[in-house]
Amino acid sequence: MRTSSSRPAPGPGRARRTALAAVAALTAGSALLTGCGDGGDGGDAADGGTITLRVGTFGSFGYDNKTGAKLYAEYEKTHPHIKIVESNVADGQKYWDTLKLRLSRNSGLADIQAIEVGYIAEATGSAMADKWVDLSKNGGADLGAFLDWKTKQATTADGKVIGLGTDIGPMAICYNKDLFAKAKLPTDRTEVGKLWAGDWAKFLEVGRTYQKSAPAGTFFHDSGSGLFNAVVNSQPEQYADPSGKLAWETSPGVKTAWNTAVTAAQSGLTAKLRQFDEKGTWNAAFKNSKFATVACPSWMTGIIKDQAGAANQGKWDIAAPPVAGNWGGSFLAVPKSGKHAKEAAELAAWLTAPAQHAKVFAVNGNIPSTKETLSSPAVVGAKLPYFGDTPVGEIYAAAAANIRPAPISRWDGQVKTFLTDNGILDIEQRGTDPAKAWENVKKLVDDKIDQ
Repeated sequence: MRTSSSRPAPGPGRARRTALAAVAALTAGSALLTGCGDGGDGGDAADGGTITLRVGTFGSFGYDNKTGAKLYAEYEKTHPHIKIVESNVADGQKYWDTLKLRLSRNSGLADIQAIEVGYIAEATGSAMADKWVDLSKNGGADLGAFLDWKTKQATTADGKVIGLGTDIGPMAICYNKDLFAKAKLPTDRTEVGKLWAGDWAKFLEVGRTYQKSAPAGTFFHDSGSGLFNAVVNSQPEQYADPSGKLAWETSPGVKTAWNTAVTAAQSGLTAKLRQFDEKGTWNAAFKNSKFATVACPSWMTGIIKDQAGAANQGKWDIAAPPVAGNWGGSFLAVPKSGKHAKEAAELAAWLTAPAQHAKVFAVNGNIPSTKETLSSPAVVGAKLPYFGDTPVGEIYAAAAANIRPAPISRWDGQVKTFLTDNGILDIEQRGTDPAKAWENVKKLVDDKIDQ
């Protein structure tokens, strides 16, 4: 899914964000993962033996019974002894920080925990690998159904599979047709895609054209941080070298993404928003049509639907991105310390099976990570009601075919957060000099990450 900004959000995502919180803050926010203060071990309810399974997620996974695919209700109907409770957190970085704290204590965890791809290398590393149920031997999942590279990402050095793929995040650009028309830009998705095809620099040029005739109070793009994430996730080299060692400072992909985002911010092309902010400012900007474009991995379509709301249905469309890439995608994992690991593994396997992937995509737009579903008519030919006649499935399936996963390190998620929240955002909102912002990020990485 993604998401949150570390996916999404992911998801998101998903699809799918903040500076590393202090331990005291994490302790105070520990209920984020389970939505309860009693340790959150997924124990039996007091109603005659019904098992309560708690699912910890972030961003928009599309499983819920309110705006999602109602998968929890479907599972409960066929498993009357199971009750499912989801606890969802918008901010993926806070979610992960709290999850790590609870893993270190082996307590307070949900029965199923979502893990964003930016943190999967850390989850499979030596410090955490033994904290998870091996889903290649428990739960009954068909591992052969998943994209090979997706399962490989969640496999430990000794061959345990600690996570089952939810979604992947092939990218597009979502744009507000009404704002494009008012700025005298084309609105047809094919013509829009041609404006920036092949080069993120062309995307910025379109932004400059937009701003010349932009409706008052609107901006071309939502967020410099979001743009950074989109660009870096379209690059063959990102935060790690081919061996998986963190190499962000010398990465051509990081430099390209940084320079693109900084240029956009300093050129007045962004609304200077922080994606997934706790105050809901970014969400409100969707509803109030404050920006014309957002980098749009597949899980972002669900966020647009939920946040832009019914009043803006039909105003958003989807065009091909300047460069293909994958932003986000997540996994479901089962902590060993849970009281109902067997039942949790079975639920995780069911939620990530091809049939359920198709249902989530139909409602939420999360592109499946299972081979059969990804190429199925149900996905390729799908449209999402919120986006009218847009061939959503066709656009994202084509983008997914071009995904070439970059090497990942265990620190990707944290470095990304430092670069966006303590780098790009400072440039946007505080006018920090880019060279100074870069140095601030370097100091944070050196201080917080023990390589």
